Amino acid sequence: MLLTGASAGIGADMARQIAPTASRLILVARRRDRLEALAAELKQLRPALTVDVEPCDLSAPSEVEALLARLPDVDVLINNAGLGDMGLFEDSTTAKIDQMLQVNVVALTRLTHALLPGMVARKRGGVLNVSSSYGFLWTPGAAVYIGTKHYVTAFTESLRSELRGTGVVVTQLCPGPVESEFEDVAGSLLDQKPPRLVMLPSAVAARHALDAFRADHAFVISGWIPSLVLRIAGLTPRWLNRLMMAPMARMLRQHHDPRGRR
Repeated sequence: MLLTGASAGIGADMARQIAPTASRLILVARRRDRLEALAAELKQLRPALTVDVEPCDLSAPSEVEALLARLPDVDVLINNAGLGDMGLFEDSTTAKIDQMLQVNVVALTRLTHALLPGMVARKRGGVLNVSSSYGFLWTPGAAVYIGTKHYVTAFTESLRSELRGTGVVVTQLCPGPVESEFEDVAGSLLDQKPPRLVMLPSAVAARHALDAFRADHAFVISGWIPSLVLRIAGLTPRWLNRLMMAPMARMLRQHHDPRGRR
């Protein structure tokens, strides 16, 4: 089993929850020190578990290709790595945009494309993608991030349809706000964090994802508030959604500092 974004948040909690039953776990993330600390924790939890640490910057295509060249056969791929950027699109740097596209879209697609044929040939295994509730919604202030999550959601749904009857499971997690390091990298809209009421512990989101994957569900929306919001949004005409988003867009524009970033 290969898990990207394993050094923190949902990824680290997935690793802890997988460890009691897995035979081999390949941990992928940029930070070697965190991966090694997590591997030691997992080995202490279950000494029989084989844990491979694979430091890799998924935003660098050359590192992704080098990783693929080193990998053994992988039965389960968990594409958890992802990052965001909050604020007006014009304020984001080219480097940050490229990094989001590479990690959230290109690396996820490349890993899946490389590892899926072996699963199909063996008629077992699966792909678990971590998308977002934003995979079904949109809002001003996160255009590229939301665009990448729409890709992940549509890609995963299409892939699941293609693989029906092959023995390969395809599932996605679509969480709302999760208690993790995401905002430390992405920032926050209008310098405000989401209310504590809507924040979900990363361990809970990890459990929801793994339970859905084991049950061969198409997707799971983690958290009752995001689930309610998505139900309402699904019944709301797109023109009305745009109208409802207009006040937030105006606030973001008023908050914008034309001299530089937020």
